[in-house]
Amino acid sequence: MGKNGYTFSSGLPSLDGILDGVLAGDNVVWQVDDISEFHQFVEPYYRYIGKERKKLVYFRFAQHPPLIPDDFDALRYNLDPQTGFENFIVKILSVIEEQGKGIYYLFDSLSGLAVDWYSDRMLGNFFMLTCPYLFDYETVTYFVLLRNMHTALAINAIHNTAQIVIDVYRNRETTFILPIKVWKRYSETMYMLHRREGDEFTPVLNSAVLSEILSTIRQPWIDFNIDRKDPWAETFLQAQRLEEENTHDPEARVRKDNGLKKKLIKMCMTRDENLFALCDRYLEISDLISIGKRMIGTGLIGGKSVGMLLARAILMKHHEKWRDLLETHDSFFIGSDIFYTYVIHNKCWWDRYRLRKSENSLKHAGLIKEKLLHGDFPPDIIEQFREMLAYFGQSPIIVRSSSLLEDAYGNAFSGKYESVFCPNQGNPEQRLNRFITAVRTVYASTMSEDALSYRIHRGLFDRDEQMALLVQRVSGSFYDHLYFPHIAGVGYSFNPYVWNSRIDPGKGVLRLVFGLGTRAVDRHDEDYTRVVALNAPLLRPETNYDEMRKYTQRNVDILDLKEHKHDSRDFEYVVKSSGSLPVHIFASKEREMEERARELNLKNVFPWVLTFETLLTKTRFVADMEEMLSVLGVAYEHPVDIEFTVNFFTEDDYRINLLQCRPFQVSGDVQQVDLPRNISDCQIILKTKGPIIGQNMVKPLDTIIYVNPSTYGVMSMSDRYKVARVVGEAANRKGKEGSVMLVGPGRWGTTMPALGIPVSFAEIRNVAALCEVVKMHEGLVPDISLGTHFFNDLVEMNIIYIAIFPEKEGYLLDEKLLKCVPNEIGKLLPDAAALKETVFVIDTSELFSDSRVILHVNTVRQEGVLFSQKGCGGE
Repeated sequence: MGKNGYTFSSGLPSLDGILDGVLAGDNVVWQVDDISEFHQFVEPYYRYIGKERKKLVYFRFAQHPPLIPDDFDALRYNLDPQTGFENFIVKILSVIEEQGKGIYYLFDSLSGLAVDWYSDRMLGNFFMLTCPYLFDYETVTYFVLLRNMHTALAINAIHNTAQIVIDVYRNRETTFILPIKVWKRYSETMYMLHRREGDEFTPVLNSAVLSEILSTIRQPWIDFNIDRKDPWAETFLQAQRLEEENTHDPEARVRKDNGLKKKLIKMCMTRDENLFALCDRYLEISDLISIGKRMIGTGLIGGKSVGMLLARAILMKHHEKWRDLLETHDSFFIGSDIFYTYVIHNKCWWDRYRLRKSENSLKHAGLIKEKLLHGDFPPDIIEQFREMLAYFGQSPIIVRSSSLLEDAYGNAFSGKYESVFCPNQGNPEQRLNRFITAVRTVYASTMSEDALSYRIHRGLFDRDEQMALLVQRVSGSFYDHLYFPHIAGVGYSFNPYVWNSRIDPGKGVLRLVFGLGTRAVDRHDEDYTRVVALNAPLLRPETNYDEMRKYTQRNVDILDLKEHKHDSRDFEYVVKSSGSLPVHIFASKEREMEERARELNLKNVFPWVLTFETLLTKTRFVADMEEMLSVLGVAYEHPVDIEFTVNFFTEDDYRINLLQCRPFQVSGDVQQVDLPRNISDCQIILKTKGPIIGQNMVKPLDTIIYVNPSTYGVMSMSDRYKVARVVGEAANRKGKEGSVMLVGPGRWGTTMPALGIPVSFAEIRNVAALCEVVKMHEGLVPDISLGTHFFNDLVEMNIIYIAIFPEKEGYLLDEKLLKCVPNEIGKLLPDAAALKETVFVIDTSELFSDSRVILHVNTVRQEGVLFSQKGCGGE
């Protein structure tokens, strides 16, 4: 029901539902590629008007065929735009005034007016005068506008003035609509792409389908502004002309290239020599043009974006199948120059300049970070953000860091910079504000303590670090108010986690989760991920079914669209909230539980356990992932690690979204290191049969820092944080003098002290090895670090990781020996003397007189021992 009792409709009840009604005063602008696409919306419009015996006024002025048939009862006004702007608009306004309130209107294509008047500006002026007048008379009016024909002078005026703007697309004989603006109305699916089937409109819920459709449709605002004449736009336009001239003659294009491809790579991709060579080899000029068209601003797109694009190109050149198997990418790139613009615009540049000379750089950086968190953007950048968000509609997106130094050979920056999920719900202005907050957050993370410590440690503090951004549609599907992909994870072409002799390290490994991949790289609770050795996918570290069930994933990371946040839900809740979820591909039913439930007549028993058995045995997934990692590793001439998601339509039909690819920070080859066999038990300090992560090592140790599980396990959470700070300070001091090993209970680097010791990587970056002791309180089993950002830091810094299960056969930890020698904690850190029963700083020369202590590990055999050299006859 409209104002003053008027009832209006589009003639398509399903469309009315999407728009939350057609209201009195609505000016509806349809944007199409061809006027014929408008007829399918005009016909139900005028038929409804005729059926309800309402009045339709049709303004006829364009060269295209009439929008309504001659025999339809409508008031037709034939106008001539060439009589001039003033005469034309006065005639229209007088008709509106004469007809009064509550009338339906239809206009011919507005695009013809810009042709007749030779001006987009005058088209915009016309709409800004006519639209409010129609609104005041409480009418409903249909306008149609051709895409790809108008500049921002017309488009912005029309979009800002109209009540409703709808894009119409055609893809493979199917019609889709995407509402761009619906004034003062909102629903959870309003701004999503909708597929038309008959007279029904259904939201497209899967990211793979969305990206495939939208990426094939030309978006005029993505193309270079015709008014731009700067060198950046000119270079891309030159490349575009070259591509168009030689579309059917690749050899001619190469001859005419004249270094243009290399220039484009240096302009927007990378200046790193290794990555440059890969880009030059695998990317075509057409690929680079596509990147330029999806950029906001200028500059480089950063390491994360380069890795993602390069990996996709490598796979597609390797085999045609990857064009269908990979989820279509329709990401956007915010160039590094925008970061500089933001820094300068918000008066932070001089602060960053002085940071290098500051005596307290971390404190100084904190002040800069605050300014970056609360800055603003120039209006032209805001407008481009707005247009990009209109393209994505209500699809969740993620704003990812893509700095110039990130994901290159030698520098992973794993987890050092922020990435921010945007559920992207709400009206356009709300979505814009949340997106801007996300951008600010990533920019501010360049001043985080972790990022700066990493740069200092890697000798990069004086290097120019600019932050580009990668804005991606979050891969996944809508399930009521939840959004997530079916599976996600990280993969390595080299497997440093070899817990069984059947595992071939060269075949790679996956760390797999159900839901968003954040659970695969950051563990936050007592939950587990599935580690899959690709040459033996069903092989598990657990030895029996009870252990397997215990160490399975129970919680799922999702986006909660109602709460507008990234969150976790238990697996049962997610399955019961997602009716169409193909859960059988990822989980297995626990038959004994079902049988007991039947015997006891229990209802609503949830029997599913996330084993991934069907995924690993009845789909091509394992073979595809092994091939992907192998192909990328060969192209990079280096082990690689990737991040990915997978969404399934059926067991045999799925799409892999390759989100990230970078050189895996492993140095050197895995060489055979045989452990000494003549060590007596009295010489052994600790012994492990795995897991061991890292490279083979034979290394003398000077210091062991040992955290006593029995006393640490009964501490309060706040005291455990104190222990972590003390351990960190002791590790840094001792690590600068010699080789240090950490030994302690639970997870090193956890964010939750209930799970282990919450040190940061910056605190322990100087150690040679660390050992996680599976002993603190009942039920605590430390998850291996493989796939976590903490793990990447360990491997990159050549820090060996080992785990000890003191109660299991083949493992040993001589705690009595570690406690009986002098504890240097009070001497090293006098303020920490009260923790002497918990934190032991041990000079290894005190353990065995006149003997070195050697750490000897073989990662392939998963054997490790820390022992005294005395009596062993050498190393």
